[in-house]
Amino acid sequence: MVIKVGGMTCGGCAAAVKRAIEGTVPGAAATVSLERGEVEVTGVDVAAAKAAIVAAGFEVAGFEVGG
Repeated sequence: MVIKVGGMTCGGCAAAVKRAIEGTVPGAAATVSLERGEVEVTGVDVAAAKAAIVAAGFEVAGFEVGG
């Protein structure tokens, strides 16, 4: 799934989003695109990924499930 993330403004923000998602469950993976303001997530359900992003202090601006 791809999640649009609001509030990512630097590399530190991108790293924080990646850590938050990958810390949810073993096997979760996140590929962050700071330029597009989104993160591609695998290995975790959408609710857990969105909750991790919000808990890290960022906004979920939208998402699409599928490939």
